[in-house]
Amino acid sequence: MNNTLLYAATVLIWGSTWLVINYQLGQVAPVISLVYRFALAAGLLMGFCWWTGRQLRFGPGAHLSFFGMGLFMFGLNYLGAYWAQFYIPSALNALVFATIVWLNILFTRLLFGVRSSGLVYLGALAGTAGIVIVLWPQVESLSLSDETVIGAIISFSGALSASVGNMVSQRAQSRQLPVISSNAWGMCYGTGLYLLWALVSGSEWQFDPSFQYVTSLMYLALFGTVIGFGCYLTLLGRIGAHKAGYANVMFPVVAVVLSVLFEGLEVNLNLLLGMALVLAGNFAILRRS
Repeated sequence: MNNTLLYAATVLIWGSTWLVINYQLGQVAPVISLVYRFALAAGLLMGFCWWTGRQLRFGPGAHLSFFGMGLFMFGLNYLGAYWAQFYIPSALNALVFATIVWLNILFTRLLFGVRSSGLVYLGALAGTAGIVIVLWPQVESLSLSDETVIGAIISFSGALSASVGNMVSQRAQSRQLPVISSNAWGMCYGTGLYLLWALVSGSEWQFDPSFQYVTSLMYLALFGTVIGFGCYLTLLGRIGAHKAGYANVMFPVVAVVLSVLFEGLEVNLNLLLGMALVLAGNFAILRRS
């Protein structure tokens, strides 16, 4: 699959998960939902690797990378995303997570010596401005209450963890570790971490048999986790985290478009101007990829 299709698939799939996650919140504790999600995803991916004859045996060094992916990208990242939405609306959560584009630029410079071009910085700036404009009507009325500040801190912690996970994956791919097998093991470690957290925190084990919960769980496991991460991390290995990270700026735009189509969100000047800036930033960053 070429880079354009990988990017489009990542943006469309993960952009939709911001809305789908809402159906996971309620009766079941977030960490328990994450155990279900990543256990299902890890099982599917391990089974796929075994069925297709992909490598599953690796040395201790490789497993250290897999553990890092499990901890930062498949673990703390999602705890931050899920928990933040108990304190702040999904729009603000998505806005804070979009900072990963800047975190990736910073970390690839510090850890890999990758100097981003002026176009990358310009694109990141345009995209960030566009997201602020698109989501401003949904967040402008929020006060700087304790809940809002706590939620924003949790959300940023999740974005920071995700960026660190991106660096671990980029390093693993530079060592020629296969993406699909790495993801399978990383998701296994992520599941183990969620399970340990659930046991330590004393979370109540529940399962919501409702149609909304089960279908959203299946979607998040198969598309949001197995396919989404497969596309994104393959793209990251090809064009670098400093460019692939821009997909996180596009996710809120997809979420807003879906809201326009299915929830009757009004199309206004903020929406049109913000989306134009995001798309311009997208072009600036990826036009040479």
